[in-house]
Amino acid sequence: MRGNLGRWNSLRNQIFVGFVLVMLVVLFIAGIVTYDRVSGLLKTNAEKHIHQTAVQANGRLDALITQVNSLTAQVADDPYVQRLLSNEKGAEPARFNQRQALLQIVSSYQSFMSGVQSLEIYTTNYSRIFPMDDRSLDKRLGQHWIADADEEKGRLVWTGPDPEDPGVIMAIRRINLLDRAFDHGGYIVVRMQRSFFQLNDLDAEDDVQDSILLVDAAGSVVTSNLDTSLDVEALLSSDSSVVQTRDEPYIVVKQHSEMTGWTIAVLTPVSETTEGVSILRTALLISGLFGVVLFLIMSFLLSTMITRPITRLMRAMRSARPGAMEPNVMVSSTMEIHRLNEVYNQMVYRLNELTQEVYEKEIMQSRTELKALQSQINPHFLFNTLEAFYWSLEDKGDEEMARMVVAMSRLFRYIISSPHQDEWVTIADELEHVERYLRIMEMRLGERLQWEIKLSDAMRRVRIPKLLIQPLVENAILHGIESKIGPGKVSVLVGSSTTEGQVRIEVQDNGPGMDDGRLQSVVCALNGGPAVSNKGTGVGLINVHRRLKLYFGSQLGEMCRLSITSEVGKGTVICFEIPKDTEGVYDSG
Repeated sequence: MRGNLGRWNSLRNQIFVGFVLVMLVVLFIAGIVTYDRVSGLLKTNAEKHIHQTAVQANGRLDALITQVNSLTAQVADDPYVQRLLSNEKGAEPARFNQRQALLQIVSSYQSFMSGVQSLEIYTTNYSRIFPMDDRSLDKRLGQHWIADADEEKGRLVWTGPDPEDPGVIMAIRRINLLDRAFDHGGYIVVRMQRSFFQLNDLDAEDDVQDSILLVDAAGSVVTSNLDTSLDVEALLSSDSSVVQTRDEPYIVVKQHSEMTGWTIAVLTPVSETTEGVSILRTALLISGLFGVVLFLIMSFLLSTMITRPITRLMRAMRSARPGAMEPNVMVSSTMEIHRLNEVYNQMVYRLNELTQEVYEKEIMQSRTELKALQSQINPHFLFNTLEAFYWSLEDKGDEEMARMVVAMSRLFRYIISSPHQDEWVTIADELEHVERYLRIMEMRLGERLQWEIKLSDAMRRVRIPKLLIQPLVENAILHGIESKIGPGKVSVLVGSSTTEGQVRIEVQDNGPGMDDGRLQSVVCALNGGPAVSNKGTGVGLINVHRRLKLYFGSQLGEMCRLSITSEVGKGTVICFEIPKDTEGVYDSG
């Protein structure tokens, strides 16, 4: 059974089956993608049509609102209305015949626009002077609508459906008195019939019948020709372009009116946008079957063309001796097979070269390991030599030099780290190293050097990169104490920062200090400028500054830096802050 299957497990059959499977997958994916893209294109075109309808509806709505706004503005600015409200403002109530005269004026304006149910005029104390009854404005509308009208200072405010007549939409605007420097004179209320806002005839010439829904700022439906039940609040709050009603799904496009705060929603049934999808599906199936049959034939021919020259090449390569790694010589008219033979010969040459390189690298690695083992002896020899100096000086009674040799030995042991030694230490260990350095410098400078180290118990276990404080102390002695005539003092202070969760480390000296020019040069050097030191290498401060940036820059940002303050004749203070919790930086390091 296995032998029979092995006969069919040839390269030609594998290529043939592989090509067929790939083609089937490609056709399947291409069909799905094409179907999805065309369906999406139909949907996009429908959405563009709906969006255009929404824009047109919004433009028409703005035109209608502009008409209402113009009508109310004309009534508000009418000289007779202005004079009547100005008298009311001056404590001169309008008489009956004056109020009756408003009927003719308002009717003349109202006749210019269809859809106006009525116009109402009120005084500043909410009393209605037209029509002639005793109704109050605050009984007619909510107090917040009146406040909105006052805030708009003469612009029209739409309040929504009339509580007494749901078929009417109301709006209010404040009347400003022109002869009293636009002082508040009263209010005008306009009541418009809902039919005035009908926008559904915009697509009468199109085959697709869109449903247009007009909703005011409070979420109430102003006009709609949608016969199905619809959750308006869910429609307005949804970001989806398709909504599901009780009957069928709809594509929805929303347009917001800046003039009124109302929202226009244009809805089109999804079924009307996908009428051509069934035809597309049939066309894709037929073209897919035709493609499969055609590719079966092409795959068989192509697999035969590929495997026949390879079989010839295999026969030619069998004549080569694998153990000797000699190049193979074969002549073929097929460019790819000829190149394949050249690549085989290049591989043989390259393999021989790599074998020689590996041999040479192994020899070099052995020599490098031997030098590394020898280099480990050097620090050990240095420490043993210093220990021998110590015992020799101890025997001769030179205790001061013996202490200095011990301090130097411990100083070197702290500085010289093995590759496996931790580069992070506690602040207590770092300050112990600083103390050894100060004692050595005290032997050198004698009474000219005084020093103190203050470390709070809470900060002793905080971890810090090695050799972050000692260079600052060295700088204070080199540029501060040695440049001072008479005794000098160096102070190292470690405590809590004013910023919560941080440690403040400060090195002070009472040396000659620096003027503003030199201080700015030092700060410039820390930020990448030229070094300004004329003693030593001048890289101590720069090294500490850069290491702070590398270790703590991601945590502290701009706060991660050396802060230097100096005053001529009083000394210099160098300080920096690090996080109290350095476990994240220490672990990543």
